[in-house]
Amino acid sequence: MKGVKKENLPDKVCPVCQLSFTWRKKWERNWDSVVYCSKKCAGAKGKDK
Repeated sequence: MKGVKKENLPDKVCPVCQLSFTWRKKWERNWDSVVYCSKKCAGAKGKDK
């Protein structure tokens, strides 16, 4: 993702909170497997809101 402007970064929608989140450097190697926007949402995946 080197040389890409911030507004052109890929994004996804979190299935728990329904908010959009964009690509981060720490997800560079496993962006395809990132599903949740945060650890909080990953922990709440099986719980009702």
